[in-house]
Amino acid sequence: MTADPNPPVESGPASVRPEAPQTITGLLEPKALDAEAAAHTGLQLWLHRSSVFLFVLISAVAGVLLVILPWTPEWTDNYLLLSYPWLRTLISTGFFRGLCSGLGLLDIWIGFWEALHYHDRQ
Repeated sequence: MTADPNPPVESGPASVRPEAPQTITGLLEPKALDAEAAAHTGLQLWLHRSSVFLFVLISAVAGVLLVILPWTPEWTDNYLLLSYPWLRTLISTGFFRGLCSGLGLLDIWIGFWEALHYHDRQ
């Protein structure tokens, strides 16, 4: 067992109490600190809002692509699959296309769920 690195501080007059860190007066007034904190939280709020918006947008676009694209001819007739006929056969099955479309619907649902349940932090 190791010793506790932070032993309890005695409350008697002989104990040494750490002093609070001293600030340089005149550099930052309390009003300036409040304005800086408010601007910082406002910036954080808008960054959070924009990240939620981008998440919803990307989820919706990816979901729509995954729902529609497997049922188009471009899904199997593309340059990447010409070298792999077994893979082309696999992704052209109805099960695989339905699986991709189901994932697309799930992606759309997750994006809109996030949009509907978004709340600003106080």
